[in-house]
Formats: sequence, C-alpha cells, structure tokens
Amino acid sequence: MGQVVVLGTGTMGIGIAAGFLAYGTNTVILGRTQEKAEKCFEAINACATSIDPQWEKLGASLQAGSISEWGNWEGTDLVIETISERLDLKKEIFTDLDQRVPPHIPIGSNSSGFPISDIAGDLKTAHRMLNTHYFMPAHIVPLVEIVLGKHSDSDIANQVCDFYRAHGKKPVLVKKDIPGFLANRIQHALMREALSLVEEGIATPGDIDTAVRYSFGFRYAAVGPMTQKEISGWEGMTLAAGLIYPSLSNITKPPPCVTDLVKSGKTGINKGEGFRSWSAEEAAIVKKNYEERLKAAFAVLKIAPDQD
Repeated sequence: MGQVVVLGTGTMGIGIAAGFLAYGTNTVILGRTQEKAEKCFEAINACATSIDPQWEKLGASLQAGSISEWGNWEGTDLVIETISERLDLKKEIFTDLDQRVPPHIPIGSNSSGFPISDIAGDLKTAHRMLNTHYFMPAHIVPLVEIVLGKHSDSDIANQVCDFYRAHGKKPVLVKKDIPGFLANRIQHALMREALSLVEEGIATPGDIDTAVRYSFGFRYAAVGPMTQKEISGWEGMTLAAGLIYPSLSNITKPPPCVTDLVKSGKTGINKGEGFRSWSAEEAAIVKKNYEERLKAAFAVLKIAPDQD
C-alpha cells in the first residue's frame, strides 16, 4: 500500500494528500502541530470523495503529526513539502529532512517559484530532491511537474513519475529548473499577450476568455498544441507565425491594466473585484462551475486515453 508524507496544511497540502488517499495509499499530513494537521481531515476526506466516492473501501489510513516531531518513515514512498512560499523556510525544512528522512526516500517541493537547486543547495542527499509542482485544485488537475535540479538523480525522478502515474496523475519530466518550469512558462506567455491586448484596448477580458475557451483552449482538452499542429500541418502555422510573431508583445513586466488593480487591492473574486466586480453569490457559482467543468474535462481525458 505504501505511504506518502505531506508537509503543510494549506489548500495545496490538503489536495495533494487527498489525491494519494483516494488511490489507496496511506497518507500523512504534517503541520506546525498535530492538532493543526488533524483539522485538515474533513477537507482531505471531502476532496478524496470527490475523486472516488468509494475510496474508503481501499483501506488507506490518514494520519496527522507535527513537522518537527514526525519520525515514522517506514514504508514511505515519497515526501512532499507544501509550506509557505518563503525560500528561507523551505531551505530550513529541507536541511532538516536531509538528516531525518532515510536517504532512499525521494523528497519533493511543490514550490512554483523556487527551483529545487536553490532549496536543496548542496545538501548531502540533494540527489533525491526534486520539484514536484502541482496546479490548483491539486486533487483534480492531473499534471505534476517533476523538475530536476543541478544535483537531482534522473533515475529517481523517473521512478517518481511512475509513482504519480500509478496514482492517476500525468507527470512531465522537466530536465532543468528554469524559472516557471514548463507549464507556467507557456501559461505566462499567453497571459502576457492577453494582458497586452487588454492594455491596448483591443479586446475585453471577457472576450479573451471566450476566444480561448471556444477555440484552441477547446481543442487542447483533446490534444496538446504540438500534436494539434501535427494534425493541422506545420506549414500553415509557420506562414502565420511569420506575420504574427513580429507584433506579439515582448513586455518584460505586467502592464498597468493589471498592476493598478493589484495596487488597489482588486485582486479577483476573493476580494470581490478584479477586472470586474463579483458578488458573493456570483463568486460561489463561478467557483462551483469551475470545479464541475474541471471534473468533466478530466472525464474527457479518459476517452481513448493516451498510452504512457
């Protein structure tokens, strides 16, 4: 059955823990205190149930403990850190784990901003340390980026990829820990152009959403961009690129249309306003629809599944 140990009791830690629990793996959630970790149980169970309503029949256990005191590593397949995005804290945690966790157990960080090379540094067992980067909501979105640092062992990384496949995830191996890894680099390239189009008054945020969701975004649930162009043919893409690329945005920082919102505290649904205002009722509906559509998209991905 195995065991996974998750450090951190935030939204990501809860979703990550649920993903393993739902696949029948004994799961441990560690917080600053055992009591704080135990408070996550209800949310973890609910997320696991949304993955598989029958998960409890698999017999996996859910345990809680404190990060500083946990010592039961027997049978552990993977340790994942999901604490706050502060490099000093992550380095402190990894220095501690380097000494406390048996050296054959891989250790991953869910950090989206700090490469494992910076987190692990030159620790004695840095070879078994990787970025294991999820996307919210972690229990639903299939992708996990497995990112190699300067000391990471590629064989261990491939074993971790296999482990994730056995738990219903779609891992990708990123061979160098460049800023943004893989998916976020592609996502930010899109967002740079989208925000530039808003800034220049060419399109509204709503029309950009519609354009993406009902054109190439719609297709990407079926195949990725590289395969889609294999299907349609690269000759058309290269001809269009010759006309479009010179006019694409190459700004090196976010434009005022979004930075002004952030400065004024209008950061989105949770604050009641972003590019538009959100009532509490609208926010609840949008979040609910978002999760339901993600689950439906996940079901679509199981149609004629890709061969790993």
